[in-house]
Amino acid sequence: MNNKPIFIAGPCVIESMECLEEVATELVRLNNKYGTNIIFKASFDKANRTSLKSFRGPGLEKGLQMLGDIKSKYGLQILTDIHESCQATPAGEVVDVLQIPAFLCRQTDLLVAAAKTGKIVNIKKAQFLSGSDMQFPVEKVRESGNENVWLTERGNIYGYNNLAVDFRNISDMKQFTSTVIMDCTHSVQRPGAAGGKSGGDRKFVPAMALAAKAFGATGYFFEIHPNPEIAKSDGPNMLFLNDFEKVIESLL
Repeated sequence: MNNKPIFIAGPCVIESMECLEEVATELVRLNNKYGTNIIFKASFDKANRTSLKSFRGPGLEKGLQMLGDIKSKYGLQILTDIHESCQATPAGEVVDVLQIPAFLCRQTDLLVAAAKTGKIVNIKKAQFLSGSDMQFPVEKVRESGNENVWLTERGNIYGYNNLAVDFRNISDMKQFTSTVIMDCTHSVQRPGAAGGKSGGDRKFVPAMALAAKAFGATGYFFEIHPNPEIAKSDGPNMLFLNDFEKVIESLL
């Protein structure tokens, strides 16, 4: 990562190959311009959508094929999330980082299966846990034979349909791993607050990133999209692709 912060960026869910390629092209340009190594992120399945009617993605087989094509064509490292232990091995054959969703960060079988792939395991802190609580998910991965563990802060439940970020969690989680990432877009989410789907407020994303930097974050996670207003998942909290460079510049 050449001593620069880790950046993870991409659309919430795989919508189309055209969308993936548009985002990947911009990430390659930014990597070349700033000497960064932005990891491309997209989900093949969003298994925790609010409504049964919500778009989930192309599924495991098709989604991994698309992510593999992006990796081959653009030379980007890839991150995707898994929701079931049976997804770990096939996903690990394609991607560089396996992400454990926040709601599932205590699921032992999922953590063990991810660990056994040998890939980096990025565990997102649950909305109902403290930074100190993340000692135990980290131990599950390490005791399963994998030392490559990252942790990600994404806010805590604050009443109904809202999140708040206690940035002290970043410092607390650095007790357990040297790589602590700030999820700058999901932390401005308003879960379930948009009539059967999540709302959010992307205007706070740049400030979330800078606040996390002040508290010692070593990486930053952003969901970005060419046009979040028509995105099929997490649109209100995603950054416009064209605005991403300004945020990168502020952090470098």
